Amino acid sequence: MAVSRDHLLHWIASVQQIYARGKQYLTDLDSAIGDADHGINMDRGFTAVKMELDKSIPESIDCVLKTVAAILINTVGGASGPLYGTFFLRAAAACAGKIELNVHDVVAMFEAGLDGIVQRGKAQQNDKTMVDAWAPAVSVMKQALQNGNSIKSILQQGASAAKEGMKNTIPMQARKGRASYLGERSIGHQDPGATSSYWILQQAADLWE
Repeated sequence: MAVSRDHLLHWIASVQQIYARGKQYLTDLDSAIGDADHGINMDRGFTAVKMELDKSIPESIDCVLKTVAAILINTVGGASGPLYGTFFLRAAAACAGKIELNVHDVVAMFEAGLDGIVQRGKAQQNDKTMVDAWAPAVSVMKQALQNGNSIKSILQQGASAAKEGMKNTIPMQARKGRASYLGERSIGHQDPGATSSYWILQQAADLWE
């Protein structure tokens, strides 16, 4: 299949719903190693995104992603707003001029988003951040693309890698962000940013055939 603007809008709406349902879980994760507001912030941000997109639907794929980026930067507190905003802004740039996304475009979109997060946040794998979900996911998706897999299969493999990366943050000591101030006390807790990142990719895997 090819991913259209409407597929993208459905994905964003689904992400909003999962954050609305899971905001307490994310906030609980964040209460152990952060500011106890990640779930609240992500719910607020994507609720604002959904309201804007319901009110006025952008004409193109990249404009949808730019709208998401702008609203997240303006409404999501802490580091997550700029990081997720940069993710969607870079994703938009990768989709510029596209009427629909083929399998190569989808992988390029997520890779560009990851690159934006890394450049903005200066985190690498094993720092116990959202990069620990995104980096292995993008690596697996690029390999699956080379192997000729479908969009559905690529996204499913990516989501599985993101889930594993998320779980791998539990025994890590944080080296970036608010959690790094805790030192060894950050060990034993799942990173909330890696969790919210996994949810984003899992929704795409569930929805895009």
